[in-house]
Amino acid sequence: MSQRTVLLESIAKITADYRAGELAAPTPEHIDTWVNQFDRAVQEPILQELNHVFKKTYFSRKKVEEFLISLLNAEKLVGDDPCAFWKTVNFLNIQGGGKSQIEMLHIFDGLLQAQSGYGIDECGENSSIFVYLDDFIFSGNRLRHDFENWVGSVAPQNAVVHIITIGLYKYGKNYANQKILMTIKKLQKNIVITYWNILPLEDGFSNTNASDVLCPTQIPNEPLIQQYVQGLRFAPKLRQAGNLGSNAIFSSDAGRHVLEQEFLKAGVKIREMCPDLNKYQRPLGNMVLESLGFGSLIVTFRNCPNNAPLALWAGDPWYPLFPRKTN
Repeated sequence: MSQRTVLLESIAKITADYRAGELAAPTPEHIDTWVNQFDRAVQEPILQELNHVFKKTYFSRKKVEEFLISLLNAEKLVGDDPCAFWKTVNFLNIQGGGKSQIEMLHIFDGLLQAQSGYGIDECGENSSIFVYLDDFIFSGNRLRHDFENWVGSVAPQNAVVHIITIGLYKYGKNYANQKILMTIKKLQKNIVITYWNILPLEDGFSNTNASDVLCPTQIPNEPLIQQYVQGLRFAPKLRQAGNLGSNAIFSSDAGRHVLEQEFLKAGVKIREMCPDLNKYQRPLGNMVLESLGFGSLIVTFRNCPNNAPLALWAGDPWYPLFPRKTN
């Protein structure tokens, strides 16, 4: 069996439950069709690095359930009586776009019923404790808008809010938190917010060399890419070679470099190919700030975020590795 075949089968196995029930399970043939859109010389290096990365950044339903099970009994959060704690919690369902919160709440509800004998709809009566449950915080915009709307409308005068996610990007979280606190202060409410997660990630704005996202060390010397970069208001902030990030997601600097260069090239090409992409859907992922893109490699069983490189999820005429549900 060739190394390429081994890699194709391994990636298919890692991502086997992607949008299960909605799409056919990923196959080696599907992944091969996707990678064949890149130059032949870089196809196997791309597969090799993704095989390493997805073992850390692809979150299957099983991984998500394991996180939520650990959350149920996390002593620092729930104390020594988990059943009593969860009974006091008001579970927020206030997400303005997407369905990640709804689906996370649905899974947690089943686990809570199995452990405690009651579900989330039976919790929170006469309590000022709230939980905002989601999978990941990326740029922070979704979280910010959800909370600004909630604080400005139905939020009580006094509350404790636990924002719980599997992981978060630090700059995005700090940005959202700053805006949320400003809204709370403006409306003169007494709302205390705490964050809980198991995977804090660097997104490169304040600490590029420790970043856990795709952040190129150089701009490819190709006319289309140079034209895109020159059209940006500010020059991209490049990473120094030799850094694998705070969570060592990548196998090596060489492996990381392959993904950064090839996904950037593909992303610029895709922007030319796909007229329906908006200006924020940048080569390395959705981002409001003018840049090369967010560069996240996080994918969950339920969807691929638009903060991931276009090469992973953009559609017709590009062939996506992870066909994406839009908001």
